[in-house]
Formats: sequence, structure tokens, C-alpha cells
Amino acid sequence: MTQVSSAQPPGAPAGARRAAAGSFVGAVVEWYDFLLYGVVAALVFGPLFFPSESPTAGALAAFATFGIGFLFRPLGGIVFGHLGDRIGRKRTLVWTIAIMGMTTAAIGLLPTFDQVGYLAPVLLVALRCVQGLAVGGEWASAALLAVEHAPKRWKALYSSGVQVGYSVALLMVNGFVAILVAVMSETAFETWGWRIPFFFGLLLTLVGLWIRSGVDESETFKKAAAAQAAEPVEKQKLPVLEALRRHPGAFVKTSRCVWPSC
Repeated sequence: MTQVSSAQPPGAPAGARRAAAGSFVGAVVEWYDFLLYGVVAALVFGPLFFPSESPTAGALAAFATFGIGFLFRPLGGIVFGHLGDRIGRKRTLVWTIAIMGMTTAAIGLLPTFDQVGYLAPVLLVALRCVQGLAVGGEWASAALLAVEHAPKRWKALYSSGVQVGYSVALLMVNGFVAILVAVMSETAFETWGWRIPFFFGLLLTLVGLWIRSGVDESETFKKAAAAQAAEPVEKQKLPVLEALRRHPGAFVKTSRCVWPSC
């Protein structure tokens, strides 16, 4: 976020800087947790959670669970997007980052197939689904929070931290796991070493929560919430349905742009 701060216009409000920082750090935390699963799945999840006569089959099963998280991302965007309109962007983002952090730590605590049998992969898949929901709600909500707080001519820059956070998280995940693999024996890493990056994700979550605790709701949201509260309950509609009705073409364009990069 140093680049954002140095490039900001003179007199930029502190709230805008805090919102941009919170969006960036939150994106790093969420994507670190989300991408970590895929890296570790490639190394140890096959034999630990999906043992079979064929190592290839076990690896494919591990990668299949990795893909499940992407299927739940759109649902997370719908659920947490609706909550963001109802209870506020800040509270929603606190929930998404907290859920992701606790879920990631829970994966690090999971027993393996040898310990509890088929319950192990079932729990792993369930936690991966929760990760998908959390990251789906995080991405759009964090970008929206940064945009609503940003100065008029600097909205793209202030919201870019959400995208940059993905790249930073990818480097962190691969670097951290590479160091562990290099300094630990293969047996030690497969036995307990793979759990360390998942516990580290919980530490990142605490940092993200601390930064986001100082972010206030934007004036844009406060005005929208006041206008919505003034409407009769029977006239209030689900945001996703309103968006589909008013801008159906935007959903097609978004799916063509975003889905291949997921």
C-alpha cells in the first residue's frame, strides 16, 4: 500500500486510505488462504485424505476438491453482497475474513484418512466449500468499499489493491511452502509440516481484522441504506434479482471475463 499512499492526491481523506489498505490486506489474507489449499493439495492431500491404489486417482480427487471452492464463489458473492447492502460493507467484510481465517485454521487441524476414515475427506470438502463462499463475498465487497471511500478521480487506483492482493498472496503461498519443503524432511512435511501454513493464515486474519476495525462505512452506503429503510418492506427486492432484471447483459459480460481467470 506504499505505492497507493505516495500516489494519492494531496488532502486525500484518511478514511479513504484506511479503506484501501483494508481492501488490500483483506484480499491478501483471503487469497492466501484460498490458494494455499491448491498448493498443499498438489503435495500431500492425495495420500492423506484420498488414499487409493492409484496415486494419480488420489491426486485428481484432491484437485477436484480444490475446484469445488470456485463453484461456491458466485454463491458467496450473492449471499454476502446481499448482507453488505443490509448490514453494511464493513460488518460483512469482517465476517468474510473471519470465516476464511477460522476455516483455514480448521483445515490445519483436520485428522487424516488413516485416523478417522471417510470422515476426513468429507470434512475437507465441507471446509473448502466454506472457503469458496468467503472469498466470493470478499472480492466484490472489498472492491466496493474501496471505491465508495476513494476520491472521485482516484477510484481505480484505490480499488486496485484488491487485484494486487491476489498476486501478493500467490507469491506468499508459494514462497512459504517452498521454504518449508526445503528445510524439512519429506516425512516431517507430510506428517505435520503441511499444517504450519494453515495456522499462519489465522495470524494474517488477525492483522486483517485489526486494519478493518478502523474502517467506517462510506457516505454512499449510509445514504443508500437510509433511502432503502424509508421504502415499504413489500417494495424492497433482492439486489441480485434487481441487477438481473435491469442489467442482464452485464452478467453475461462478467461471466465471460471472470470465469476463465477463476
